[in-house]
Amino acid sequence: MPVTVGKLIERLKGPLQLEQLGGTHGHEREIENPDVSSPGLALAGYVGRFTAQRVQVLGETEITYLSTLSEAERGRILAQFFSFPIPCLFITKGLEAVTPLLDLAAAARVPVLRSPLKTAEVYRRIKPVMEELFAPSSTMHGSLADVFGVGLLFTGASGIGKSECVLDLVERGHRLVADDLVICFRRGNDLLIGRGHELQRHFMEIRGVGLIDVRSIFGIRAVRQQKRIEVVVQLEEWSERAPVERTGLDPQITTILGVELPKITVYLNPGKNITVISEVIAMNHLLRYYGENPAEAFNQRLMGRMRDATRDARQYLVQDDE
Repeated sequence: MPVTVGKLIERLKGPLQLEQLGGTHGHEREIENPDVSSPGLALAGYVGRFTAQRVQVLGETEITYLSTLSEAERGRILAQFFSFPIPCLFITKGLEAVTPLLDLAAAARVPVLRSPLKTAEVYRRIKPVMEELFAPSSTMHGSLADVFGVGLLFTGASGIGKSECVLDLVERGHRLVADDLVICFRRGNDLLIGRGHELQRHFMEIRGVGLIDVRSIFGIRAVRQQKRIEVVVQLEEWSERAPVERTGLDPQITTILGVELPKITVYLNPGKNITVISEVIAMNHLLRYYGENPAEAFNQRLMGRMRDATRDARQYLVQDDE
């Protein structure tokens, strides 16, 4: 889905206290580049390296420079400036737009937005929103929960019990992020964020019960808007031939949107407490984050014991002088 100026205004209207100058045109214009920049030398007439596809910001320096030009020169430079496919233009510090900026912008259908904030603050607030709007995204069938601060994404076949597991976790004090449909988007190179669709946020479908509102039943502490996905928990039906991991020395890895995540497959059979297992998965992940690997520690202890046993056997043979 293309990123439009209207969508950007909707996200930034509150944080930047925006007002649109010269009419409400141009909201349908598409933004093709996630970067934000100042026109720089383009206002001096050099447009050889002008990145017109970016959102443009005019601060006090640019407005002051334009005001020093003669009306004819200013009109010529701004006409050249708006001849490029600029998606939209921000003016910071509540400055007045110089003549004939608004007329030329309206003719080119380029929205001009003004914020009372300083230029550096405008940049600071725009960039994260632009990164999010342009971030690679995907939707997944699953349930996402915050367990001890660790984002667990439960996946598996429909009806296997993902929602019931997350509901039990919520009852134990953990938090629901999304159920059934998880929208994933990548932030940076190695950060994966998950959230629910705005229409189904905080709602869960429990088979045999129907839709429930988790926030109304368990309170605001039981939900959150989004969470970093850190571990994928794959729920599978139990099978005698299932390749069950017994030690944890050979961890599984799965990739979502180019981000590698640890994957743990849990095979379900009657009597297995998947909720407690999920809590252990989260705590074990935290231990690994702090540099502790229980499987590796046990393996080193076992190898040490085997070396000691070999040494004792050699000592016995040395002393056997029969």
